[in-house]
Amino acid sequence: MDNLKILDLYEKAQDEKKDKFSNNIESSMRVRVDFEKTIRDTEWIEIIEETIPYIDNIFRSPNRFIVNEEEIVKIELARKITVDSIKHLSKHTNLIQDINKQTGDVRPSKILNINKEESYDTYENRLIYTLVQNTKIFINQKKKILEEAKSLDYKNEKTLEYSGKSKVSEENVEMNFTIKTKVDTDAKESSEEGIWARIDRVEQKIRDLTSSEVYKILEKKHISLVRPPIKKTNVVLKNVNFQYAVKLWNYLQENMEDNTQNITDKKDYMDGGDLKVFADENFLLNYLLISTLNQNEEVQEEKIDRIKENLLDNMLEKLMDLDSSLTEEEIKEMIGKKFNLIKYKKMASIQEIQNIFSKHIEKYLEKINRS
Repeated sequence: MDNLKILDLYEKAQDEKKDKFSNNIESSMRVRVDFEKTIRDTEWIEIIEETIPYIDNIFRSPNRFIVNEEEIVKIELARKITVDSIKHLSKHTNLIQDINKQTGDVRPSKILNINKEESYDTYENRLIYTLVQNTKIFINQKKKILEEAKSLDYKNEKTLEYSGKSKVSEENVEMNFTIKTKVDTDAKESSEEGIWARIDRVEQKIRDLTSSEVYKILEKKHISLVRPPIKKTNVVLKNVNFQYAVKLWNYLQENMEDNTQNITDKKDYMDGGDLKVFADENFLLNYLLISTLNQNEEVQEEKIDRIKENLLDNMLEKLMDLDSSLTEEEIKEMIGKKFNLIKYKKMASIQEIQNIFSKHIEKYLEKINRS
């Protein structure tokens, strides 16, 4: 059995032995599958992660315009007299209080005051502000869905139950086995922890966006939110940052629903196909394996057979040397007579021994009875 291999085991086995085993095999195989898997929707995390840097770029370089606030104020409250203020006064002489005729100086009672102020209340900024608000709502909704998905069962178990029997000559062979597999869920739990860590990082980046100066100004002004469809302004169409923002906007609009998928596969059946064929072959190999335990006995029988064959060869050679004219029938007759004579002598010897034992046993019993 040194260096015994599966192929050697199969090739060295007698074809007759293998054929008898295969022809007499009776077997059955039961297969059970219990599989449940929840595919969670996590694509949105990657899309938001990808878009946040572009939103941050927009808040760092926001779109803005100058707002002119015009109001008529008393001359002493006027902060700055501009050309527009003089033009306005020339058209509204009723605001003139006094004119110095000698110098020509004009003293108005009131004058137009113009305050120029930068404003972030542009359509593009309101679009990004609204996008951040929608993203926060979207994340909260997806987190609820993931929380609910945690309670769903996860299984991946398989069982094979095999029972087989066969007969080779007078030898009855049986084999039964059960194989069970169960997937370790530690890897699955580790994956879920990674998902929640990514969500935490995304939420922190969203908080960073909401703490920017532009966002706070827009929030303080309670600007009106943008409603779809988005206006295709030049900035929205041509600016790369806005192109990514619009992509996220559209994704949020189209994927608010629960995209979690539950896959279930439960089976319980008696297999009669390839699995059973493979198991039968395995049964045969295991039988050939256990048959190697009888190799010493088979070797001893082979030696005895060779000794018998050698003795018979020697005897026939000597007979032929003594008389080469002996026919096959004459040799058979001679061997038959000798066989009967030797067998009779052995039986007679055995009978004599039995008679001797019987006499001694009877004497011993008589002695015991007398005492």
